[in-house]
Amino acid sequence: MGDGMARVRGWVAAQGWTPFPFQEATWAAYEAGESGLVHVPTGAGKTYAAYLAALAELLDAPSDGLAVVYVTPLRALARDIALAMQRPVKDLGLSLRVETRTGDTSSSVRAKQRGKLPQVLITTPESLTVLLSYEDAPQRFHGMRLAVIDEWHELISTKRGTQTELALARLRRFSPAMRTWALSATLRSPDEGAQCVVGTDRPYRLVRGDFARRTVVDTIFPERVERFPWAGRLGLAMLPRVLDLIADGRTSIAFTNTRSQAEKWYRAIADAQPEWADRVALHHGSIDREERERVEAGLKSGEITTVVATSSLDLGVDFAPVDRVLQIGSPKGIARLLQRAGRSAHRPNEAAHIICVPTHALELVEFAAARDALGRQEIEPRKPLEAPLDVLVQHLVTCAMGGGFVADDLYAEVRSAWSYRHLTAEAFEWALAMVEHGGATLRAYEQHHKVLAVDGTYLVSSPRVARLHRLAIGTITAEATMEIRYQTGGRIGTIEEDFIARLRQGDRFTFAGRALEFVRVRDMVAHVKRASVRAALTPIWMGARFPMSTSLGGAVRERLDDFVRHGAGGVDEMVAATPILGEQQRLSVIPLVHQVLVERWKSREGHHLYLYPFEGRLAHQALASLLAYRSGKRRPATFSLTVNDYGIEFLSAEVVTPEDLLSAEALSAEDLLADIAASVNMGELARRQFRDIARISGLVFAGYPGAPKGTRQVQLTSSLVFDVFTRYDPGNLLVVQAHREVLEQQFELTRLEAAVQRLATAELVVRDVKHPTPLGFPLFVDRLGSRLTTEDLITRVERMIGQWQD
Repeated sequence: MGDGMARVRGWVAAQGWTPFPFQEATWAAYEAGESGLVHVPTGAGKTYAAYLAALAELLDAPSDGLAVVYVTPLRALARDIALAMQRPVKDLGLSLRVETRTGDTSSSVRAKQRGKLPQVLITTPESLTVLLSYEDAPQRFHGMRLAVIDEWHELISTKRGTQTELALARLRRFSPAMRTWALSATLRSPDEGAQCVVGTDRPYRLVRGDFARRTVVDTIFPERVERFPWAGRLGLAMLPRVLDLIADGRTSIAFTNTRSQAEKWYRAIADAQPEWADRVALHHGSIDREERERVEAGLKSGEITTVVATSSLDLGVDFAPVDRVLQIGSPKGIARLLQRAGRSAHRPNEAAHIICVPTHALELVEFAAARDALGRQEIEPRKPLEAPLDVLVQHLVTCAMGGGFVADDLYAEVRSAWSYRHLTAEAFEWALAMVEHGGATLRAYEQHHKVLAVDGTYLVSSPRVARLHRLAIGTITAEATMEIRYQTGGRIGTIEEDFIARLRQGDRFTFAGRALEFVRVRDMVAHVKRASVRAALTPIWMGARFPMSTSLGGAVRERLDDFVRHGAGGVDEMVAATPILGEQQRLSVIPLVHQVLVERWKSREGHHLYLYPFEGRLAHQALASLLAYRSGKRRPATFSLTVNDYGIEFLSAEVVTPEDLLSAEALSAEDLLADIAASVNMGELARRQFRDIARISGLVFAGYPGAPKGTRQVQLTSSLVFDVFTRYDPGNLLVVQAHREVLEQQFELTRLEAAVQRLATAELVVRDVKHPTPLGFPLFVDRLGSRLTTEDLITRVERMIGQWQD
């Protein structure tokens, strides 16, 4: 490069920085016309590694149109990224426009961008696709020089990732010389991640950092560890220890796994220390954007010293003031722990530090196991999806709107996207038929005639189709939400419609850290007022619980094996967990890695059998149903099933032996998929999964902005389409996809298959016990909790423990 790079290097030096070798390597690769992946720890300077070479090129060869697109998975980050990119532009006195385009962008800015896009645009996958849907998209994007995909690990294994792949393939068609760079810190397979982002038709360059950032995992311990733990029992009992930690005024983020848990912990901290009201805040995705931005700004400035947050703060540009990160409860995954730890000391060559707070005594073992897995770099793999056709169907209409397409050309273009590299011509033609005339079953319905061929070029069929499609672009699906406002008009955030539907006038609940009283619903807005007394009810969001990952599950089994062979070994968490594990050994055994433990006992309720695969809640749900189904085929029996991340409880009126439940036939790989489908209500599960597929593919319309259709209405419409397809077109590829997604997403099919294979070869260890052991007790309590109030549950559990310990 010429003088432009010299000026950029001068700016870097003026900041007091010396470029890292990985940044130099990325700049050189960009100059050579290469694309690829920058894979270095959080906070090392990936953004400038990807951006500054393109900025130097713009200095040497200015552009009047769009030249750089920077895609972020979180629109909340767009503002910070824009500030980081504007900084050298401003300091160098350039006239380049650096702007954002997300769902939060005002209508006036959007209108300005419709006239002319800036040279540098920070956007999201959804907003980028919207821009590609305009008729002049080929002209507007033809001068593209660089596309950057930030936090690629957050996208790669999702439909948003496949949407991004298709958008990148489109951009490369409009601007063949465009370079593509992805940024990530936590990919297990960086080579696959690099190939995925650059596409199948060109080589990739993998740039790694030459420094390894150390991650320190510490734990704070309860004063007393109970021998019979159960989920949430420690819970807020750890609050005094957390208060002691954050009392020093150093900036802290306390991460939770769910929004409900964040609400409870924020409220507990605020109630315990009301004098901290101005410096403690709450942050999660359902809170109003302006409030989230206030919290983020306060955290950066130091005015706010403690934030209780969910994954909404997992990602970010630079939270250098954050001195401490806490993880409330098990992170349930190694990549999540690593990502969150990276928010501390967000600078290169500094150790990341995270402090874990147990909410369940057995989580002490998980914390020790997570540290082991981190040391071995056993990060969960994130695999690209295999050709989701609902995303392709949506993309076809987008392309028809964005200048049109020739079928053969678009097929080749789509196959250049890694996730669609194996897409057959038959599947592509099927998807094209769906948008052209509704396919084999919906031909009679004009609303499904979305594209038409004009002289061999497919174009959108009408302006109305274009308007509706543009409103529905995207792959993010969620339960229907409702806006919450004060009666006086102030907006608080959004909450799931089903939660509001269960409230009566006067009911009190906690949301956004505030005690609120429900007043009424009007025009799809929930109106509330501040409650005069503390509220006990906290919303529970659907899909909020993370299952224990494969990597963490394997590490837990190894950590327990090591405890049996060598004791606590000086590991603080295992020392603290010794009372529980010792009680487990006294009453039963702790299984070794090559073993599977079964415990059984009899109560007035029936015969209890506990199985401990340690494969995570989702895989256990499918495994429990599968084993019960296969056992019932040989000998009819009715089971009550309870699962958690560690194991399964089978409760039956009749005796079922471990040998029957875990026979060679029960653990056979033969007919596995068919038996899984038969063991659960697969038809209903697929029907519900199809709702999201129908929304993404445009088979149903979810409503206009500010007037969305309710969950039940969308479910009813999609169910009707599902029934039509199932009855008249049983091989419909979207129905097939719905069944596949149930297996992969709700039951973790790949993990389930591996678990069945492992159990089939494991040594079976059976123990008869007089009552639940520490491993089985959480399962026992979970089942009781489904039919008792919290107060009744605590009373009964404490009485039983007292009896067992007498």
